[in-house]
This record gives sequence, C-alpha cells and structure tokens, in this order.
Amino acid sequence: MNRQFTTAFTLCLILAVGLVVCSCNRQQIAPNGAGFLGVYALISVNGELVPTSISHEGVTLQVRSGTLTINADGTCSGKTVFVPPSGAEVVREVTATYTKDGSKLTMQWEGAGKTVGTIQGNTFIMDNEGMAFVYRK
Repeated sequence: MNRQFTTAFTLCLILAVGLVVCSCNRQQIAPNGAGFLGVYALISVNGELVPTSISHEGVTLQVRSGTLTINADGTCSGKTVFVPPSGAEVVREVTATYTKDGSKLTMQWEGAGKTVGTIQGNTFIMDNEGMAFVYRK
C-alpha cells in the first residue's frame, strides 16, 4: 500500500508542477491585460464617421482613413490619410512610445508632443489637439 501511495503522490506532484509550468509559459506568451494590443482602424473624428471633413487651426481637411497599431514592446504607430486644401492626398505616418496605466495610454510621439488615449474594450479614444479620434479593433 505504501508503494502505491508513493507512486500516486509522485504522479500528482508531477502533474501539479506540469500545470504550473504550462500556465507560466502561457502567461509569458499572452500576458494578462494584453488584449489592448493590435491594429485599430479610425472610425470617427469629433463624432463624424470617417471619411469626414474637419477644421483644424482654420484649415479644412478631409480625413479619409487611419490606423493605430499598439505593439507589445511599448511602441505604437499611426497612419492617417487626409486631403488638405491643395487637393493632393497625403499619408502621414508617426511613431511613439507609450506607457499604460489601467485603461489610459500616454503616447510620446517622436518629434512631437504627448497625447493621451483611453482603451474601452475594442475601442481606443484619443484626444489629439482638442479633436476626438475614435479607433476600433
């Protein structure tokens, strides 16, 4: 009986250690709260669905599309397609580093200032110079 008990105990111990190791590895691959990572598509600016025209610093621009990519390494990038008064389509690409505090993402743009956004499920809302940009995964 002691030998059967020892064998059963050893088997249970091996299974328990295996489960712990597996769950630790899974956590490294997809850490808790990493659901905010990914590519978001711009859906609206100031409550108007994209494509839309906006006025910024006295100039009217047509915003055609945009994406925001949030990476696991603490970087993000944005791409916006717009048409200024000249009529020639422009693609603007920017990069940033970010810090996350709860649902808040603070982005320090390369060669520019900071913006703050909020993650709400699959939606990311960013205040950019007083304009509300809404992105969705």
